Amino acid sequence: MRAFSLFLLRVSLGLLLLIWGVDKLVNVDHAIAVSDRFYLGVISAPLLWKAFGVLQLLLGTAVIAGFYQRYSYPAQAAVNGVTLLGVWRSIVDPWGWYLDGTNVLFYPSLIVFAGCLVLWAFRDEDRLLAADRGQGRQQ
Repeated sequence: MRAFSLFLLRVSLGLLLLIWGVDKLVNVDHAIAVSDRFYLGVISAPLLWKAFGVLQLLLGTAVIAGFYQRYSYPAQAAVNGVTLLGVWRSIVDPWGWYLDGTNVLFYPSLIVFAGCLVLWAFRDEDRLLAADRGQGRQQ
């Protein structure tokens, strides 16, 4: 059960990265709008968002495959941690009772981040269909 649970967590978190990566490639305007709304418009260059989309696709693929877990899992946690920071208001006050600009639908960002930490913490046990299994990359 533990092996399958970690496998399912790995695949689902990796697919989330793939979905976000594809969105950045096919809908750059959406990525820019998200940046403007949640990240103070720090990045508004379309070419940069496309590059981020490609990197996110590569990271998502590595996570799904269980490839270079020592590096891909912390990178995944960092990406999802940045997302968590961007929607912090929705974590603290999901219904918007005290803070403006919240959305209860963003609360699961905390759960996604926690899942990343669980996967990272148990990476030594995440062996089911993992590319790193038995290849000496796991440390």
